[in-house]
Parts: sequence; structure tokens; C-alpha cells
Amino acid sequence: MVDCIEGIKQLYIVLLKVCHLEISIPRKGLGDPKLLADQTAFSVSEIEALYELFKKISTAVVDDGLINKEEFQLALFKTNKKESLFADRVFDLFDTKHNGILGFEEFARALSVFHPNASIDDKIEFSFKLYDLKQQGFIERQEVKEMVVATLAESGMNLSDEVIESIIDKTFEDADTKHDGKIDKEEWRSLVLRHPSLLKNMSLMYLRDITTTYPSFVFHSQVKDD
Repeated sequence: MVDCIEGIKQLYIVLLKVCHLEISIPRKGLGDPKLLADQTAFSVSEIEALYELFKKISTAVVDDGLINKEEFQLALFKTNKKESLFADRVFDLFDTKHNGILGFEEFARALSVFHPNASIDDKIEFSFKLYDLKQQGFIERQEVKEMVVATLAESGMNLSDEVIESIIDKTFEDADTKHDGKIDKEEWRSLVLRHPSLLKNMSLMYLRDITTTYPSFVFHSQVKDD
């Protein structure tokens, strides 16, 4: 009986230590919001609100504090299709550690490029990588076709091969100024600057308003914006 009571006392002491640890080190998963704000297009309050969003996304399928590809697709693209080339490409570019999951800092740094305040250069670079499926440093005709076909399929549009080929022909006629059958980074940048609408999906306006989505967290911010 004495051993049992002593065991309970020890367990109680351990629980007190654990509770004290959790209280004394708040928001462990968030890390340093000011540091993240300095390194991204987000403000401190936006980083803190984004963390609340991250927690919701990371529990959608598996409650593990991390975002897997399925949770990512459900949250950002409102789809759980097993095959989604565009969603796969975006996730792969977000997944800088190449382990199939996203931690918060990884998520915030990558999502920063979609912030309305992110630089045009960052948006151009990211959009180029989206189409550079083989990661060769240039975009081939087949890569453009794969992305066009995938985008049309996911939007429910059904165009004939003839029309699709015509779209690709027009794209390369406009972009491939070196006439070598591929689009390099310089040509892509020039194309995008001439046709800014190509980047219309590279700005998610709700990221600027994210603090109004999760306002209660902002009021308890531990760090003030500069």
C-alpha cells in the first residue's frame, strides 16, 4: 500500500513538472514569429494568425501537428483527388525537406510567395518552378502541355487536342525568343512581365486578411509588429 501511494506521488510530481514545462514554454510549435516575419512577406500578427490556420489544417486528416499532402490539397485546393498535378507540384515546392510533410516554418516560408506583398521576382521564380517539372532549369513543350491538360481537367474543361496544341504553339511563339524549343528563366520572366495575368493565381488576397479570420490570437500576441 505504501509503495502504491509513493508511486502515485511520483506520478503527481512528474505531471506537475510536465504542466510547468508546457506553461513556461508557450507556443513551442510557433517558434519565433518575429524572425519568421523578418524572413517572409508576413507581419508578426499574420504569422501568429497563420499558425492558428496551420493547426486547423494539420488536424484535418491526421492530428500530428504536421501537414501531409492530402491535408494540403483539402485546405488550399478544396480537393482530395489522388491525382492533381498542380497541387502535387505546389506541395513538392513547399516540401523543401522532401519528407512528404510540412512543419509550420516550412509552410509559412513557402506560402509567403503567395502573399500580396511578396515581390514580383519571387512570384516569377516560383511560377517558373511550377512548370519546370523535370527541374532542368528550363521549360519544355511537353511540360507546358502536361500543366495545361491537368489544369483544364481539374477545372472541368474539355478541349480538343487541336485546341490545346494551338494554345501551346501560341505560348512558345510568344515566349521562346531564342527559338531553341524551350523556355528558360529569362524568357519566362519576359513573358510574365508582358502578360501579368499569368501571375493572377500567385497572390492569395485572404493572406492579407488572415488576422481578421483569427483575430483573438492577434490580441494576445507576444511580439509587436515593427
